[in-house]
Amino acid sequence: MIDKKAANELKRLSKTALEGLAQSLKKVEDKMLEVIEIDKEVRALYELITSVKCVGKVLATDLIVYTHGFTRMLDGKKLACYCGVAPFEYSSGTSIKGSPGTSSFANRVLKYHLHMAAMSAIRHCPELKEYYKRKREEGKGKMTILNAIRNKLLHRIVAVVKRGTPYEDRVGQNKVQMT
Repeated sequence: MIDKKAANELKRLSKTALEGLAQSLKKVEDKMLEVIEIDKEVRALYELITSVKCVGKVLATDLIVYTHGFTRMLDGKKLACYCGVAPFEYSSGTSIKGSPGTSSFANRVLKYHLHMAAMSAIRHCPELKEYYKRKREEGKGKMTILNAIRNKLLHRIVAVVKRGTPYEDRVGQNKVQMT
């Protein structure tokens, strides 16, 4: 049995701490956007990256920072490896084989933010939601599918940056219309 008086006291103390953290987070986000606004090139990159569905300001800012404005890493496969979303096959000769996995040497911050974007994508992006459902029906594991979605989001971001134009949703454009 939980002591209600103690529970209420913990709730009150936690509320104050959470409010303080929310204020600090707001200040940090405001400062991030202020820094982005100063440089036109960084602002253009930020707008391109955030044009991809389910990619928010935190992931966009992290990618700009860790890739040095995409000057150090503009290859989707290399960036996927750096972020820890590229699958690697485990094998030793011909006799021992394991299921593919990701590297443990990844940038954990980027991997986490990509994961959060992927979670958002399977809820809010119809194309990726359908992809997730289809792969689950095929018997794939949840984390395997989420990793594929993280990889897809990352490749979309790289394509948008390379192309220099905002993301265009192509859902429904490939369907043949019946007349």
